[in-house]
This record gives sequence, structure tokens and C-alpha cells, in this order.
Amino acid sequence: MSLMGIDVGTTGCKVVAFDESGAVLAQAGREYPLLSPNPGWYELDPEQVWSFICECLREVNNQVRHDPVTALSLSSQGEAMAPVSEDGRVLANSPVSSDRRNTKQTAEMEAALGVERIFALTGQPMSTIYTLPKILWWRDHAPEILDKTWKFLCYVDFVAFKLGVEPVIDFSMAARTLAFDYRTEDWSDELLAAGHIRRDQLARPLPSGEIIGEIPRRLADELGFIGSVKVVTGGHDQPAGALGAGVLQPGTAMLAIGTTEALVAVTDRPRRQMLEYNVSCYHHAAPGNFIALSGNQTGGRLLRWYRDELAAAERAVADETGRDVYEVIIEQIGDAPGDMILLPYFVGSGALHNDPLASGALIGLNFDSKRADIVRAILEGLTYEQAFCIRLLNEAGVAVNRIRAIGGGSRSERWMQIKSDITGLPISVIHTSEAASLGVAMLAGCATGVYSSLEEAASQLITVRKTFYPRPDRAGHYQLQLKIYADLYQALRPIYQALAAED
Repeated sequence: MSLMGIDVGTTGCKVVAFDESGAVLAQAGREYPLLSPNPGWYELDPEQVWSFICECLREVNNQVRHDPVTALSLSSQGEAMAPVSEDGRVLANSPVSSDRRNTKQTAEMEAALGVERIFALTGQPMSTIYTLPKILWWRDHAPEILDKTWKFLCYVDFVAFKLGVEPVIDFSMAARTLAFDYRTEDWSDELLAAGHIRRDQLARPLPSGEIIGEIPRRLADELGFIGSVKVVTGGHDQPAGALGAGVLQPGTAMLAIGTTEALVAVTDRPRRQMLEYNVSCYHHAAPGNFIALSGNQTGGRLLRWYRDELAAAERAVADETGRDVYEVIIEQIGDAPGDMILLPYFVGSGALHNDPLASGALIGLNFDSKRADIVRAILEGLTYEQAFCIRLLNEAGVAVNRIRAIGGGSRSERWMQIKSDITGLPISVIHTSEAASLGVAMLAGCATGVYSSLEEAASQLITVRKTFYPRPDRAGHYQLQLKIYADLYQALRPIYQALAAED
């Protein structure tokens, strides 16, 4: 037998089958395009995403025929949703987190309810990223979508629906809609009214780790499953990744380095100070706890942008040698700290400043500057943002004294050392880079009796590959650079506002 974790990301999906010890038996992934039909619009085609998930399911199931999957669970990006009609048709593409077409609707919702009230209900600071303000944009520009929608489904409940079970949403994912009251663990009538949607247009919320159904036999056969397969509620990809990294108790945080970057720390409750720092606080995928989430929507997309726009030479080397292009890009930077400072705000500032008008900036260019200096500035800039987050979390009473890193970026030892030097904290990389898939597979295993608890599952399945420690001789330089980094946004803020006024 094996357990399966399905992770539906912003730019790709992964399906992984694990044995009971956490070893990967088979995995498959697909990258899909992030569509941008207009400036500031970023969306996915849900049917295309589902098609790629089906390909991955068949590929993995074909490799585990002697260890068939008995239970699976799901993690996905937050906020993006598919409006689905009663006969199962997808009515529109899914605006993802970084889509900013709904700035006006977000401001209207904030004015109507107030940021204090919204945070008190949801644990979320107001932003354009959430599902409800995106639905409000449809109200204003495509009201027929609201009229025809049977369910607005985030990707965990959308995939569950496609797998033939009831579209149930877990608490951690429900929180990302901005319609979920974390105190009552149910949809908020007040927020639903503000979003002009009905309760029955959203999936039923349940805790992570609950069995919600079994894949119908005919569909299971089509997807290559052998025997009965239980579907279990999973989690938003960030708390699911924290679970898969073994981040279950306060003190240790998870740093996810993928398409976006996210810092997840375990806490017992939302705190008022979190609102000041634009930190989200909501249910962990490990029931009984909350997480504090601070993130940057630019993240690994910035390296992808560099790859596509500036790295022709590195791409040529990778093609000639068969090496990973990101490895070629990062290896050129050397070990000395950089002098350039980059603000990684290519789709707004993300958390902390919560400024959708902010854009990327690179300070320190001169005629001696090389491409390697820009790469270093990218790696350091993304890390300065997280170091600043850690400082503010500590001030808010959420202790962070160790980090576990997951995601594709965690495979770069050079970057992990930079992150340890800048944050001043030990950073451990776990053996599997697919922590979100592992985390929801743990939930599937606990729900079906393979493990007695998540703590038992974590002790059996999660091991550390390598730990990086901060080098004292770098501390002075990086603390100075971090101070400059923090001042840079404040200096540029009037410029961002002036540029927006011209538009």
C-alpha cells in the first residue's frame, strides 16, 4: 500500500506516492502556463490544470501497481478558485493570488467592514490576494458568472470534486477566501453578505485530516488506481508544507522557497500586532494549532524571470551540459556578500507593507556590475525580506529560533548558506523537497489508521538532510544591509504612489 499527496501550485502540479516510512515510491509533475490576458491579470485555466493532474495520477499509479494507493489528500495554492456550474462546467479562469485586477473591490470591502473587523473575524490582513474580493470583481464586470455559479471552488475542493467526492474545503484553505470565521470554524454571514455570495455557493468546511469520500470505481480505473481509495481533507500549501517539514510546535518556522516565498511559524492564536505587520494567522493543517504566515508573491518567480529574460548564456551552458539551469545561474555568484540591494516587489510588496503599488528596484548598479551581481542581489533581496519578517514576528510574540527550508530553492546549498547568514539562524533542509505532498500524505495516513498521530508520522517520516549555520564574520555586513533594505521601501514609497497617480 502507499499514500498519495497531490500538490496544486501556481505554475505546476505534483503527485507523489509515499510508502509508510515516507520514502518516495513514484512522483510526477507538470508545469502549466500562468495566463496574463491583461496587465496585472494572472490566471489559470482550471480544466488545463485538471488535465495535467490526471496525467500525473496515471503516471504515478502505473509505477505503484505493486504498492497501490489506499488514501490521498490534497494541498494547493491559496485564494485561486474556479466558478463551477451545477452541471460541472467551469465558467471562467481562476485569478491567482498575485492577480491585482480587484484593487477597487478590495478597497470597497475594506471601507465597508474595516480592517480591524476583517482581521477579528478571519485573522487575515486586508489585501487583493483573497478569493472574496476577486469574486467581487466578477460582480462588477461579469455578473452572469455569479448568477450561473453553483460552487466557487478553491483548488483543493475543485480537485476533490473532479475526483468524484463531495467538494469539501479544509479550515486552512477556507481561511484564504476571506469568508471564513476562524472562531466559529464556519463561513461568516457578515463576510458572505459583503461578498454578495451565498453560503451554499461554497464548499463545506471541515478540519484537515477528515475522510470525505471514496473515488468512484469507474473514475478510479480511468486514473489508474487499484482498489478503493479514500480522499482526505488536506490543507493550504503553506501549512501543509510546514506539516511535511515537521513544523508542529512553536519556535521552529518553515521557509517555503518556490514560486512564492512564505515563512510559516506555529502559534496558538491570532494577535492584534500581527495586523500591524500584515501577517496572516489561521488554522494549521495540524489540527489544534494556528500558523502565522508572512510571504512574498515574487519569490522564485524572480529567478524564473531572470532565467527567461537575462540568462541566455546560462541557458546555453545548461543545454550543453544537461545540468539544471538554476544550478548554473546560482553557481556563478561566488561566496562574498553583495553590495547591491534588490527589492523583490515584482507583484507588489506582499506581507509587511501590503502595498500593491510597490514594484521591484535594484540599487547599486555601475559599469563594473556583472550578471552574477544581479543574481546575488536577487538571492539576498528575497532573504532580507524574510529576515525582516522574522524580526517582526518575534516582536509580535511569535518566537522563531530555527528554520526548516522546503521547496525547489532549498536544493541550492549556496542559497541556504546565504539565508542562514542573513537571518542569523540555523536552517535545516529536510530530505524531501516535496514537503506539502508529504504533509497531506501524513494526513491521509492518520485518517486511515496508518499512523496513530501526526507526531508519530512526523517522527517516522521526516529527516534532516543538512543544517546550515550562520557565519559570524558575515553578521556585521548583513545587519547593515538589512537596515538599508528596510529604509529603501520607505524612501521609494512616494515614488510608487506618484507612478500610480500617472496611470
